[in-house]
Amino acid sequence: MVSVHGGVAPAYRGAGAGGLLSLLLLLPLAGCGPRPPFEVQTLADAGLKPLPAEQLEACAAKLRLPPELPRPADATNFGERQRRDAFGREVPHGPKLIVLHETVISAADTARRFATPHPRDDDQASYHLLLDRAGQRLRIVPDAGRAFGAGMAAFGDFTVRIRPGSVGSLNNVALHLSLESPPDGRGDGDAHSGYTAEQYRVAAGQVLLWQAAFGIPMSRVTTHQAVDRSHSRRDPRSFRWVAFDAAWRDAAQRCGLTAYDRGRATI
Repeated sequence: MVSVHGGVAPAYRGAGAGGLLSLLLLLPLAGCGPRPPFEVQTLADAGLKPLPAEQLEACAAKLRLPPELPRPADATNFGERQRRDAFGREVPHGPKLIVLHETVISAADTARRFATPHPRDDDQASYHLLLDRAGQRLRIVPDAGRAFGAGMAAFGDFTVRIRPGSVGSLNNVALHLSLESPPDGRGDGDAHSGYTAEQYRVAAGQVLLWQAAFGIPMSRVTTHQAVDRSHSRRDPRSFRWVAFDAAWRDAAQRCGLTAYDRGRATI
């Protein structure tokens, strides 16, 4: 973390010309610090108003979504959404994107991994929610928290950088939803047998609830593979958008929230 030191030049008691000259020379330096090496990036306002909690609860009831089961991550595996960068500038810090993942390992093993302390940055990871093969919703990190799901990532050209040397991340603005991989997907293969109908149904409902809660359009629902800039992530493999889209349209019609998909590539 870079500290940016401001401060005021020290007062001078001497009234002589030398003291005054020294003060005049130092005044331009007051409040100076390192010049930020990068600009703060933002996403355009999507123009969708978040809905009140009671309307979200009514939608969840119509969709018969299963209750969330708490599987909290250890404090080393998530953090707070950071409001300012190392230079004191405000950065995007609320949910603006939804990123879909898969676990590769079982849901139980994934929850245990996230609940295990990981002091090393490279080992820290988490999602906000995890859907097991039966469609149960496992709550890992609160929506208000910063889950560590997409470290080196960008949405198009947009990314969030907090400090010099940062490669950029989307975790400050992302909600991370992961699907448990099938047994034949517990490895590094290019594909597997896919996800269950219940996973697609619940995933679509959860995505819709997040969209309505935070004003996120469908054009900002994406995958880990699509935003990853390390060229190492391929999840969720074997994800069928046609199945997800059908489930999403059904959920949106049931809840009267079809406005969250404008049928456009951008907002």
